[in-house]
Amino acid sequence: MEPHWENSSNAIVRDILEEATEITKGEIEALIAGEAVEKEIIPELTYTDLDNKNVNIRQTYLWSVLYSTGYLTDAEKPKGGRHKLVIPNKEIHRIYVNKICTWFEDQVTGDTKRWERFCKAVKTGDAEVVQELFNAFLMESISIRDTAVTKEKKENFYHGLFLGLLRAEGSWIVKSNAESGNGYSDILLIVPREKTGCVIEVKYAENGAFDAALREAMEQIDTYEYIDLLKREGMGTIHKYGLACYRKTCRVAYGKE
Repeated sequence: MEPHWENSSNAIVRDILEEATEITKGEIEALIAGEAVEKEIIPELTYTDLDNKNVNIRQTYLWSVLYSTGYLTDAEKPKGGRHKLVIPNKEIHRIYVNKICTWFEDQVTGDTKRWERFCKAVKTGDAEVVQELFNAFLMESISIRDTAVTKEKKENFYHGLFLGLLRAEGSWIVKSNAESGNGYSDILLIVPREKTGCVIEVKYAENGAFDAALREAMEQIDTYEYIDLLKREGMGTIHKYGLACYRKTCRVAYGKE
């Protein structure tokens, strides 16, 4: 069965989240990480309330909207009008992550010059610029915190952010978890007109251990021969990227075939 929440209207939630303060972003990070946030719920909200021009007031309404629409639930019985809110299940957790990745993509690709510079850097093997700009993008995003979530889920979050940036370039062929060589690479990119390919392996750097994570990523690309598919597709230039991410920081390793 597919998640029935996916097609429900969430324009109100999106509008409020687009104005999210750093405090609100931090609280959403906590929810995605499996923690609870304590809030007062206002059950009698109207659309007039939600259209309030005061951003700070609209931010306080976010939690009531998420609660009333089923995107949040009580972790325990409310006390004194205060609710400890959590994401109710894996289905909705996935929707949070997917929606945030999409909103992040819309935000950063709206800055056309910076996004085009990022895409050019990926295509030409300019790892220094890739690292610089992806770090800048991460600072503007909501990232999964280093608590309660498995390493795999953390890697998947950064994988999704990077993938979204590349897929926004409509003339490229971008594959996620594609079978290549002796395994499945995180991201394979083909620029047909220029016979250029990229393989990108994403790792979560536990406790900020970037060097170890980068070594693991690059060794995995070579050991499992992830560039095999790109060679068979006739790519003349192949860039290999290892991405190590921790909270809102990324480091990039690079190789070329």
